[in-house]
Amino acid sequence: MDTPARPALYVALSNFSASPAGDWQRLIDVATAADRVGIDGLVVSDHVVFGEHLEAYGRAETGGVDGGVQPTGPDGAWLEPMTFLSVLAGVTNDIRLSTNILLAALRRPVVLAKSAATLDVLSGGRLELGVGIGWQREEYDAAGLDFGTRGRLLDQTLEVCRALWRDEPASFSSDDVRFERIHCNPKPVHPNGVPILVSGRPKPRVLERLARHGTGWIPWGLSPEEAADAVPEVRQALRAAGRGDEPLDVRVSLRVSRQDPAAGFAAVPALAARGVTQFVVGAGAGTEDHLAKLRATFRESS
Repeated sequence: MDTPARPALYVALSNFSASPAGDWQRLIDVATAADRVGIDGLVVSDHVVFGEHLEAYGRAETGGVDGGVQPTGPDGAWLEPMTFLSVLAGVTNDIRLSTNILLAALRRPVVLAKSAATLDVLSGGRLELGVGIGWQREEYDAAGLDFGTRGRLLDQTLEVCRALWRDEPASFSSDDVRFERIHCNPKPVHPNGVPILVSGRPKPRVLERLARHGTGWIPWGLSPEEAADAVPEVRQALRAAGRGDEPLDVRVSLRVSRQDPAAGFAAVPALAARGVTQFVVGAGAGTEDHLAKLRATFRESS
């Protein structure tokens, strides 16, 4: 097995606001400060539209989190993540740019393949796509898609994207999408395409999706310790699919206080030893000094 990668620190940007007048420039300032101090990555989230039944987010059986509460009401403002990351790509130099998560099936696969490849090339290969099926029926209704088949739609989206990123020319055939000898350039920087982190609980459909398409896993609805407990099961699914012990990113979120960040990072060494590679924290104060302290404390902990 390869030597484990150095644990990476990601900062979550709140690309949403409870009111329509969000302070978006502040988010751009946080991103550029994080880049300057050497934070490894940025993550942003995704909602395209909202219905008015936000209690569904608290239901794990339909893709939410038990007891979870959405951070805005239905009239909150949400920046589209691929567009926002494109802006951030233009004002940063080294930091990775990631979604956590992108509701990829809401986008037409060929258009997502093109936009992701474009962003990846223009950012120098810094894009990562964390993808999942989501929990809100109204978003799929508004896109003219069947909420009940969202897992299959996501699989198809990833299959089309990977074919267009990898093959020249590319061909694909399913009940919904069919093309032959299609050329789609430029290709992403990495030979296998944009890295894809699959979100979900370690259930058969998620493990199958991860084994087919994923370079990483985003545990959904699990604590960091529960995620680490599940890493052997995830790796076994990869081996069963013929992928051996190739590197796998595992991304978890940590609660880190501004007053005592060392306490929030105390579990990092043990989690990293069990296969967790990416640690996401909130931006907190978002100042350059605060972000530099976060990075230094994280490095000392890991």
